[in-house]
Amino acid sequence: MRMRKLPWAEEYVKTASIVEQQPQNWAGKWKERFSSDSLHVEIGSGKGDYWLLMANKYPQSIWIGIEKDINVSAIAIRKYDQAMIKSSNMCFIQKDAETIEQWFAQGEIDVLHLNFSDPWPKKRAHKKRLSHASFIERYKYIVSEQGEIQMKTDNADLFEFSLLQFQEGNWFLHEISVDYRRNEHPEDAITEYEQRFLSLHQPIYRAVWKKFPYQNKDKKKR
Repeated sequence: MRMRKLPWAEEYVKTASIVEQQPQNWAGKWKERFSSDSLHVEIGSGKGDYWLLMANKYPQSIWIGIEKDINVSAIAIRKYDQAMIKSSNMCFIQKDAETIEQWFAQGEIDVLHLNFSDPWPKKRAHKKRLSHASFIERYKYIVSEQGEIQMKTDNADLFEFSLLQFQEGNWFLHEISVDYRRNEHPEDAITEYEQRFLSLHQPIYRAVWKKFPYQNKDKKKR
């Protein structure tokens, strides 16, 4: 369901200090900018809960949230502005991730997060999924050789689709769970959105992918 238009959203996002309007200017310089050697990027941050919670949990790392919908972006940014505790290593990009490879240098991202992405259920819209092959090729460029992609979803169809797409893209499936929250994971924040599914006893699917080890070895031989 598309969120209603907020009349104040555009101006708010345009003037917010946490928003980087020209992310391409920082490609290859994010870690230097924030004086950190750990870069986390979340695509599809929605209303910003995971981005905020994890940044406060791990303030030594850089946390960049990306969201294309300006209305939910405005809510996420307002939450940041109103937060009592804020990490200094945070940034928000209100743009479509279709050009993400222009905002980060090769191998710059350590962890890429895909949390409860839009499932785009109609088959003709599958190319818009953040785990579609076209996006996975972009991730291969910007994620470091030792980095990883972490995905969580409540949608079984999207999860199965993603497993196949990453397999075909030659990624190594490092972790997988079809009921992630059956065990406690204090290291991973639970948002209000995720809690809705847990309250309904719906399983959370999670996978972690890394680049295949042989890719690292091949590069060392060159």
